[in-house]
Amino acid sequence: MKKISTFALGLMLASAAFAQKGNNNTTIPTFQEAMGKYFLVGAAVNTSLTDGQDPAGEEVVKKQFNQVVAENCMKGEENHPEVNRFDFTDGDKLADWAEKNGKTLIGHCLVWHSQPPKWMFTDDKGNLVSREVLIGRMYNHIMNVVTHYKGRVKGWDVVNEAFEDDGSYRKSLYYKIIGPEFIELAFRFAHEADPNVELYYNDYSTSKPAKREAICKLVRDLKAKGLRIDAVGMQSHNGFDYPDYAEYEKSIEAFAGEGVKVMLTELDMNMLPNPEGFAVRKSARSLNFRRSTIHT
Repeated sequence: MKKISTFALGLMLASAAFAQKGNNNTTIPTFQEAMGKYFLVGAAVNTSLTDGQDPAGEEVVKKQFNQVVAENCMKGEENHPEVNRFDFTDGDKLADWAEKNGKTLIGHCLVWHSQPPKWMFTDDKGNLVSREVLIGRMYNHIMNVVTHYKGRVKGWDVVNEAFEDDGSYRKSLYYKIIGPEFIELAFRFAHEADPNVELYYNDYSTSKPAKREAICKLVRDLKAKGLRIDAVGMQSHNGFDYPDYAEYEKSIEAFAGEGVKVMLTELDMNMLPNPEGFAVRKSARSLNFRRSTIHT
C-alpha cells in the first residue's frame, strides 16, 4: 500500500483549493463523483434531515455521497422501546429517503452496550435477567429488526465496540450475562434473519496493536465456525497528528489480510493540533471571566 504522509495530503488539498480559487471556470467534482467509482462514500443521517428540517444538510448529502447510515434511528433504544413493541417509524423514513434518492443504506447497529433497548438486561423488578432470557431477547430484537429491513439495507453493524483498547473484552452487560459468545450469537442471528445482507464488526482505536489483534482473532474465530463477516469498521475520529498513521495502516492491512473489507467509519478530520487542550483553555478563560465579573 502506497504511503502518503499527512503533510503531503494537506499540501495536496491546499493546492487544489488555491487552484480552484484561481480559476473560476474550474469544475470540482463532488465527493461521490471523485471517489464513488472506487467505493461507497457515506454520511451519518439523523431524523432532522429525513423530516425536512435540514434542507441545507440534505442538499449536501444528496450531492456529495452515495451511501447513508442511520445515526440513531436504527438503534435498539429507538426502534424497540418495549419488550413486545417495535417502532420503525424513523428508520422507515430513512429507508424511504435513501431509496428515493438512490443512496445505499447501511444499518447501525444491532448490538451495542451504549444504546440498547432500555429493558434489555433487567426484568420487571429491576433484576438482571438470566443468560437464557438475554439470549432470547437478543434473538428477538435482531430477527425482527433485520427481517423488517430485509432487501432495503446493504449491510449491518452487527456488534459495536466489544473490545477495550488493550484487546480484552469490554465488560458490558452482554458480556457479563452471556459471555464472549454474545458476539458469535449476534452474527448467527443476523445471518439467519437475512442470509443476503452483509455483516460488519465496528470499533474505535483500531490502530492500537492489542485491539487490532483481538479484532483479527474475532474475524478468524467467526470464519472458523462458518459464520459470515464481511467487513471491519474502523471508527476514524482523526487529526493531522493522531492516531499513529503507521499503526493505522497496519490495521487496514491486517484486517484486509483476514479476508474482509475495511470500512473507515465515523470518519472526521480535526484541523486543530490539540482539541482537548483547546477546550480546556477555552473553559479556563470562561472561568476567569466569570471570576472577574463576580469580583467587580
